[in-house]
Amino acid sequence: MAGTSKGEHRVGLLNGFAAYGMWGLVPLFWPLLKPAGAVEILAHRMVWSLAFVAVALLFVRRWAWAGELLRQPRRLALVAVAAAVITVNWGVYIWAVNSGHVVEASLGYFINPLVTIAMGVLILKERLRPVQWAAVATGFAAVVVLTVGYGHPPWISLCLAFSFATYGLVKKKVALGGVESLAAETAIQFVPALAYLLWLVAHGDSSFVDDGTGHAALLASTGVVTALPLVCFGAAAIRVPLSTLGLLQYLAPVFQFLLGIVYFHESMPLERWAGFALVWVALFLLTGDALRSARRGARALAAQTATSGVSGASGAAEHPEVRHGEHPEEPPNEHPQDAAAVPAAAGEVREAQPEAG
Repeated sequence: MAGTSKGEHRVGLLNGFAAYGMWGLVPLFWPLLKPAGAVEILAHRMVWSLAFVAVALLFVRRWAWAGELLRQPRRLALVAVAAAVITVNWGVYIWAVNSGHVVEASLGYFINPLVTIAMGVLILKERLRPVQWAAVATGFAAVVVLTVGYGHPPWISLCLAFSFATYGLVKKKVALGGVESLAAETAIQFVPALAYLLWLVAHGDSSFVDDGTGHAALLASTGVVTALPLVCFGAAAIRVPLSTLGLLQYLAPVFQFLLGIVYFHESMPLERWAGFALVWVALFLLTGDALRSARRGARALAAQTATSGVSGASGAAEHPEVRHGEHPEEPPNEHPQDAAAVPAAAGEVREAQPEAG
């Protein structure tokens, strides 16, 4: 059993590395789709993502969720909101990468956890611990420093961070799995995306038609590039703790940041280094606090489990008349950990979300 558990954990880690690795290296892919513009690439991504996940869901015969969703107008409306928000996120990210702003795009995913926490305070009225307040304040200071450095607010980073944080907030309300959620959202995006692509063909502006089979195949592969990391993420999420996924999520912006500097040779003046350094300090504070909180929760759970076990043993000692094969009216819980619950404070290890780029 222990060997199986370790094996499952190893598989989960490999899938987690694969998912965030692919999201981190995706800036290498979008430039390959030129001369297609960002909007055309975005439309192809919507259309081919739906085609890919539809085939996958058809293969595993997992369609029951779709009927349930169609019978719930409120959830369907939330899916439409999620589709609109992720459209903005995808579009800005593709444009940013293909316009030479990979480093600024990576910043958006570095500050995303901080924006998510800030939205939790403003919208959900969550209460933060002092360390979390310090992290948010440090992140705000980083944005100020970067605004001075750029000469304007880092709007690409802010747009990516706020759109993805909003997407995560809406997805929590919808409660759909990653692949199912992608299928529902791209189904909503499909009609306008296909209409735009047909409009390009009608006006002779479609790179899919005009630039050869290889280019068309690359555009079609946007579906695989979008869906495959989600599949790996789903395989990781059921095998490793959310705290581990929370650490792995930083792989993607780290890879993007390094690609921006080393591969795309984007400039990094001193003030940008200072801004990024402040962001990393904020994330260090946030991650350390989350890990300490997770350890406290684990210790509290272990203490509750031990207490329940002692109570069960004491109850058995107080009633020696209960012999093997007989059942007292209220038997002790054989699995006290199933009943034990440790409430999570606001801002602790949150539901890990996949990157959107």
